Order: sequence, then C-alpha cells, then structure tokens
Amino acid sequence: MPPVVAAVIALIGLVLVFSAVWAWQLKSENAGMVDPVWAYSLGAVAVLYAVLGTGDSSTRVLAALGGLVWGVRLGTHLWRRNFGQPEDARYRRFREEWGDAAPRRMFWFFQLQVVISMLLSLAFLVPAYRTSEPSTVWLILAVAVWIASVVGEAIADRQLRRFKSDSSSHGKVCRVGLWNYSRHPNYFFECVHWVSYILLSIGSPWVWLTLLPPILMAWLLLKLSGIPLLEASLAKTRAGYAEYMRTTNALIPWPPRRAPRD
Repeated sequence: MPPVVAAVIALIGLVLVFSAVWAWQLKSENAGMVDPVWAYSLGAVAVLYAVLGTGDSSTRVLAALGGLVWGVRLGTHLWRRNFGQPEDARYRRFREEWGDAAPRRMFWFFQLQVVISMLLSLAFLVPAYRTSEPSTVWLILAVAVWIASVVGEAIADRQLRRFKSDSSSHGKVCRVGLWNYSRHPNYFFECVHWVSYILLSIGSPWVWLTLLPPILMAWLLLKLSGIPLLEASLAKTRAGYAEYMRTTNALIPWPPRRAPRD
C-alpha cells in the first residue's frame, strides 16, 4: 500500500480516537486521559505502518516493535498516573482561561494532538517503506539507542513515582537518582527515543524526514506544553524548586551546579 494511503488511514483513525476522548472528557471534566491515549494510539500507528508498509521486513518489524513497546510502556505509566486523579494542572489552567469556550477549544486542542502525532509518526513511516536492508552497524546503534532511551525513561518515571508515594516527600523537590542531574530526565530520554528511528532509516532517501520527530518533541517539551507549563506550577507549589531550577539542567543530565550565595 502506498505510504500516502497508509498515512491517510492513520489520520482518520487518530481523528476518531481523539474525538472519542474529547467526548469522554466532556462528562468527566478531566482531560488528563488524553496523555495515555496519545501514547497508545501512536504505538498502534507504528504497527499499522509496519503492516501496510512495503519496505524491508526486518526494518518494519523493528519500527513496529519499537513504537509499540514504547507506546504501551509510556501509555500504561500515564494511565496509572492520571486515572482517578484530579485533572492535570495544565489542562485545568486551560479550562480556567477559556471559560465558556472551553468545550469547543478543548476539541480543537485534542485535534492538535492528531497533527502532532502524524508528524511524529514519520519516525515509523519512513523505515516501514525503506526498500534496502539496513546496515548492521546502524541497526545495532538504533537498537542500542532505543533500549537506552526507553529503559532510561522508565527508570526516571519509577524514581519519581516512588518519591511521590512517600508521604514524607509531600511538597518537596525530587532529587532522587536521575532527578539529581536533570529536572526532567524522563523528557530527555523521550527525545532520545525518537533518534533511534533516524538510525534505523539511514540508507532511505527519505531519512531526512525522521529528523523532524526528535526536533519537534524537544521543542514541544522545552518551549511549549512540557517544561514551561509544568514548571510554572511547580515553582509555586514546591518549596526549593526555584533553587533546583538554578542548579540543575532542565533537560540533559549533568552534575548539578552550586547554588549561588546570597
């Protein structure tokens, strides 16, 4: 099946899925469940492209497995974190700012997730349609980067989850493990994850398209919906978070700096 047709099928499916989630949040008044659905649905798109793709079979399998395992792992983590909990502060802030227009604007916000997902899905589409066999070296590097990124993100998520589950940590800043070296190590490994598909696509004339997903993800997390909105809330609710911001890198893990003296 031509890649354009596969992409159109994915687009229609995502529009239907996110429209259903929007309808769900109208009743629950909790938009936070869009996060796990986003991860699950993008993992499903990776499998869809592999099934419909006409490229090298080994590359298709790796792209499908990579996207599926990543999506299931992240989606399950987000589901456990959000289900039955109060609405995420980011979405609550949107509701407050949008007022009576919140239902309509939330619908288009959810459809924006479709656009973002389609752009990210280029990471799966390109390798699904590459006709040449991947170089063994690039294949090994792709798998190594994928493993390091997904395992690293899982470790960061687990460390933060355990920190939050400790009642003595309430209101404090997490500096446990990876969080001592980065304010958002989970976001760092999320960006690195998308790099693995660049390596998997080297040799395809369309490899340049796979540069977009990691760049887009980094921009979203650093400049738009990730770190800026999250830290605006944390700076107000976490004692010592301002110092944490001064001494610890936002994204790339690095030894913390000394706090400036007054």
